[in-house]
Amino acid sequence: MIFRAYLKEALQSLWSAKQRTLLALVGIFVGIGSVIAMVSVGTIVQSEALRQFKEMGIDILKIMPEMNQDGQQRGPSRFNLKTTRAIPANCPQVDVVAPYLSIFDTLKYQGRKESVPALGVTNAFMDLNKLNLIEGRFISDLDHFMYYCVIGSQVQEKLREFGLTTFIGSKILFKKKQFTIVGVISYAPPTDMRPYEVSEGIMIPISTAKRLDMKSAIQAVIARLAPGGSPEAAEEEIVQYFSTGNRSTGIMVNSAEELIAAMKVQMRMFTLLLGAIGSISLLVGGVGVMNVMLVSVTERKKEIGIRRALGAKQADIQWQFLIESVVLCLVGGLLGVLLGVGASYGVSHFSNWEFMIAYNAIGIGVAFSATVGLFFGFYPARQAARLDPIEALRGE
Repeated sequence: MIFRAYLKEALQSLWSAKQRTLLALVGIFVGIGSVIAMVSVGTIVQSEALRQFKEMGIDILKIMPEMNQDGQQRGPSRFNLKTTRAIPANCPQVDVVAPYLSIFDTLKYQGRKESVPALGVTNAFMDLNKLNLIEGRFISDLDHFMYYCVIGSQVQEKLREFGLTTFIGSKILFKKKQFTIVGVISYAPPTDMRPYEVSEGIMIPISTAKRLDMKSAIQAVIARLAPGGSPEAAEEEIVQYFSTGNRSTGIMVNSAEELIAAMKVQMRMFTLLLGAIGSISLLVGGVGVMNVMLVSVTERKKEIGIRRALGAKQADIQWQFLIESVVLCLVGGLLGVLLGVGASYGVSHFSNWEFMIAYNAIGIGVAFSATVGLFFGFYPARQAARLDPIEALRGE
């Protein structure tokens, strides 16, 4: 009953000074909103990255040669098509491999041109990267040295701007060679496992890519574990395989499980950093609340004096102003929740990500706003409680 009376008085006091209340709300509103928005966006980004990894499968490995500071393979280039294709035969823990290489040049169609990357791939590349065809077919291992290509979704849009409407069977120029389009794939977001060129470029037989650019080397190999295979055992076999005979190239093997674990740690640190940045703005808002409450104490000296003269205790006055501060911060916190959720929804909507509400961030944000109200409202409330009633009435 007493708390209800304090709450009613706090709401009436805040409503009677709308401008001052609004100014105090802004700091808490922005602070809580930024904390929730930043943490929620971090959670959404992590969820999206995990979804993409799981979409490709957690049994995927990426094998790459070690590079020097100039971006070149260390030592002689023995990470070649022959040795990479022979990985499953020499490493029982590996089931299928898809080596690929990248070359860059200008794509031309009816006098219009666009610089695009091209991936030299094998038939297994599509399955291991979970690519989906819109129409046509993918590169076949029978397309040895043939000038066939599969175009990515962004290249399709660019060719459509060039006036091309029927894609399958159409001819385009790349590296001064005429390629026939045999397939179109849907958009596939790049990941640590999947190269970005998939959607932004074209895919051609790896033998053809090597013929077009004799200096190009195998960039990486996407591999899938054999049923029941272990990433650790597969990595050991692969490193051992490339360390025997004349194949002494240094090798890096990344597994989806390792990348997911590392990404979770990074995103956790990133989320904490974002929360810390948002907390700074919330603390600034708390200082604003304290200043507003101190001004309120000064303006309401007569009210305090009258209450004390009529028998109100120091604790009554302190509780009145403390609850007023907490209510102010909680209202700002609830408005901040709406701001943070709305901002995170906007980011996920325009990025085509699945929207998620970070309920833990909302709970922490609201609890933190109440704590800010208690912490920064304590000093003004104590100052109000310690006012001498006679001096308070005289000061008015």
